[in-house]
Amino acid sequence: MKLPIIAYGDPILRKKATAIEPDEYPNIKQLVEDMFETMYGARGVGLAAPQIGLSMRLFVIDATPFDDEEPELKDFKKAFINANILEEDGTEWAFNEGCLSIPDVREDVLRKPVIKISYYDENWKHHEETYKGMAARIIQHEYDHIEGKLFTDKLSPLRKRLIEKKLNDISKGVVDVDYKMKFPAAKKKR
Repeated sequence: MKLPIIAYGDPILRKKATAIEPDEYPNIKQLVEDMFETMYGARGVGLAAPQIGLSMRLFVIDATPFDDEEPELKDFKKAFINANILEEDGTEWAFNEGCLSIPDVREDVLRKPVIKISYYDENWKHHEETYKGMAARIIQHEYDHIEGKLFTDKLSPLRKRLIEKKLNDISKGVVDVDYKMKFPAAKKKR
């Protein structure tokens, strides 16, 4: 089931999400499936639970669209529950990022190229793994969401000022999107 995506300006996007226990969410697999469906419907490569209105430490990614540049990303589709980034390493590199909660805004963001992360999958199996390149970047972007951060937080004060009107318009629903969204400051919900 496709879910509405929460737009920039909603307080849930600024709240540090809480860890979850297996018995709290017996339908976690269905939620993960719904999140993938929502993400694909919006043509994204990642989606975090706060972006669908749930303040929980869960995000999904599918880095397959980048497998032409990084062949190891073929079929790279994962759910991350209660993730904790243990290490970030290497020289930061810039990449033009966007976000489903901030449509029509793309900016260059600096991130470290290698991460080590601890997480549970949708079967509650624990993993501790190292990722590099685009996989690491997508994970870091989604991880920021469960920490209450957005990619726009990483921009210079000047860049933030230059996109301020666009961000305010997004929160009011003054943006053209072809997927369901909830706008915090809109007079009428879409």
